[in-house]
Amino acid sequence: MSPTHSHLAGAGDDEAIIVGAEPFRVFVGYDSREDIAYRVCRHSLLRRSSIPLEVIPIVQQELRDAGLYWRERGPTESTEFSFTRFLTPHLAGYRGWALFVDCDFLFVADVAELLRLLALVAGADDGPRRRAVVCVHHDYTPTEATKMDGAVQTAYPRKNWSSMVLFNCGHPKNVAALTPEAVSTRSGAYLHRFMWLDDDEVGEVPFVWNFLVGHNRVDPDDVAGTMPRAIHYTSGGPWFERYRDCEFADLWVKERDAYKAQEKEKVVDGEKGGVKAAMQVAPAVVSVDT
Repeated sequence: MSPTHSHLAGAGDDEAIIVGAEPFRVFVGYDSREDIAYRVCRHSLLRRSSIPLEVIPIVQQELRDAGLYWRERGPTESTEFSFTRFLTPHLAGYRGWALFVDCDFLFVADVAELLRLLALVAGADDGPRRRAVVCVHHDYTPTEATKMDGAVQTAYPRKNWSSMVLFNCGHPKNVAALTPEAVSTRSGAYLHRFMWLDDDEVGEVPFVWNFLVGHNRVDPDDVAGTMPRAIHYTSGGPWFERYRDCEFADLWVKERDAYKAQEKEKVVDGEKGGVKAAMQVAPAVVSVDT
């Protein structure tokens, strides 16, 4: 039987609030230019997870069609999910904890490890309800003027903090501030810098869970403590020609190949069973992927 969240080793009262009987929800930012990045990210999450997950792509056009998002795209938005990521608490029904990650992530460790760490971080001081968000507190200033396929690279305080965020979806300040209206109208500074929160409501986890390729480094004197658990190809990944030889490109390519092999196996099984539906690759939509 697959373990449920309540079966996590060492689970206590604080952890029980963070991880319940339902699958843990992971929202992934989806960009139509990076479809394969989303699919590989999803595959890496599910393949290594020891706990049930729901992986849910955030697709801007579907949010627009549903009337949940209506801001015009600005010149500094390098992806289709630059702002829609902040709808995560709303999409999660303003309940429980949920993880948001950009699609250009590759998970090389079990996300359950992050949840155990979250229980400790979120449970500090006044308990898990104190932290509204938990993320890596990067000190990052990009050196390139462009990234990915020529998108403008911008620099601002707390850059990349919002690229991997654990949201306490029911936290009163998230409920009040992260509405469709606010996400569609508030400034980028307000949202990406978590300006609706006090500093002590923004918890921190180690950088290995948002390991920035080209910025973070594995320390040879502390390999175990600095080896990435989640690799973030923030400037561009191997799915772009310009970055096909970037650091950790080989790991992404191996994951992509594993994903393609799995999809091919599904097609073969579908043909044997005569079920055409089994031959289809699941579309990247807002509805839950299981």
